[in-house]
Amino acid sequence: MRFMYVVSTTRLKQIMIIAAAFLFAIGIAYAERDTIAAFSDGAKIQSPQAIFKVDTDEKKIALTFDISWGENRAIPILDILKQKKVGKVTFFLSSPWSQRHPAIVKRIVDDGHEIASHGHKHDYYSKYADEEIRNQIGKAHTILTEMTGKKPTLIRMPNGDFDKRVLRIAEQMDYTVIQWDTDSKDWMNPGVDQIVKNVVTKTHPGDIILMHASDSCKETHLALPIIIDKLRAEGYQFVTVSELIAGAKANTKEVN
Repeated sequence: MRFMYVVSTTRLKQIMIIAAAFLFAIGIAYAERDTIAAFSDGAKIQSPQAIFKVDTDEKKIALTFDISWGENRAIPILDILKQKKVGKVTFFLSSPWSQRHPAIVKRIVDDGHEIASHGHKHDYYSKYADEEIRNQIGKAHTILTEMTGKKPTLIRMPNGDFDKRVLRIAEQMDYTVIQWDTDSKDWMNPGVDQIVKNVVTKTHPGDIILMHASDSCKETHLALPIIIDKLRAEGYQFVTVSELIAGAKANTKEVN
């Protein structure tokens, strides 16, 4: 005796839809496996990565300044930091600027601040071939090391631009890529009050704050003393980026 099992058209469509959804879910899970691993509790963070802040309950923050051009803003900023007794700040210096202003570089070192790399050419490194990325990072490394007597280990890419390749190459060259979680937006010259607001209202424990000491930023030195006073009044302590990330859990973002 023969038996025939008849499946209705509606039922067949339901089965096919369920199967397609299942396969789609598997595909999404596979594609996002690194991101899931990076943000799971206790999971090892996958490379490549860039540090934006650290997870800490201590009210420690890192003020950072990028410098790529000009000679008129850096000294007033250094004077303010000295007057306010803020001796631990991280400066990300482009190497051509450093070569043109060795006296300012020496002042930064003598004042006890941390020097990190801002690359050589101020450009978008993600558009470069691998070898040119290595060349740009390597040039800056050689120049900054010769000028300061110390090898920089932190780098902030020009324009904050990077992709997976840039991060991988930087890591291979023993660099940690540093970004920021609070942007002062001083490069927009929005007014002193706005710069202060951009920083003070967003700062949190473990924060890395982006500011600039290039000549194009004409209001940073006016906002800086107010920012320092307000953050100190809230109980914040200023440390270098290296000190901030040492012994703390770095908060990174996966680059896909």
